[in-house]
Amino acid sequence: MVSEIWPFDQPRNCAAISLKSVVFDSKPILWVSHDKDHGWQFLDGEKCNLADAAVISMEEIVKLDPSVLEIADLKPGFHAWRDTPSSRWQRAPQKP
Repeated sequence: MVSEIWPFDQPRNCAAISLKSVVFDSKPILWVSHDKDHGWQFLDGEKCNLADAAVISMEEIVKLDPSVLEIADLKPGFHAWRDTPSSRWQRAPQKP
């Protein structure tokens, strides 16, 4: 049996940060951060606070929104964003 190639630099079961609105209410992922420490954040692009945070596996994020596979090669220290779920991902280094 051939296993599917996993494109992220973290394993499928690695924890990622997201928001309750993304994980439980199907709000779209519009902003993604690949932190310098190799952690990942998948957010809705709106201002949020710690109380809104949710921990989810990388694999579950991909199941919620397979389009994040398009940015799996995002370098650490970069972020990606889009205006709507059908918009193209844009990328840039994160500001210090």
